[in-house]
Amino acid sequence: MKLKITMIKSSLFFLLFLCTTLNAQSKMDDILGNWMAVDKSVKVQVYKEGGTFKAKVIWYDVKLGSGKPMHASVDSRNPNPKLRSRKIIGMQVLDGLHFNAATKRWENGKIYDASSGRTWDSYAEIRADGELIVRGYWKWQWIGKTLHFERY
Repeated sequence: MKLKITMIKSSLFFLLFLCTTLNAQSKMDDILGNWMAVDKSVKVQVYKEGGTFKAKVIWYDVKLGSGKPMHASVDSRNPNPKLRSRKIIGMQVLDGLHFNAATKRWENGKIYDASSGRTWDSYAEIRADGELIVRGYWKWQWIGKTLHFERY
């Protein structure tokens, strides 16, 4: 009888652990996919690579940039002269995000702003209404800029 109770307790513990792990995994991957900025200026694809989350530009409003067609626009303000000829389309702009299950945020990332050529620390979170918030900041989280995205 004691063996049956022990097995049942072990099975319940395993199922609880499995459900918790699967829930954390689904939360972690909620950020994956295509996201359009609320102001319709840029669309990015968030993907996972090597255990971190990254994002690349897949579309942007050419009226807001240099006016060049998307396929011809390059990263001309990059501080590294060797990177100034890389195309904006397909360019990785967010790197190194790690999911923190305790805060339900993706943290410790870097975001690159091609319009200024600057790289900022960043974090991302998905609000209850489904909006993706990406914050780029300098040293302290209250010194920076927040971008708002909707799933596309």
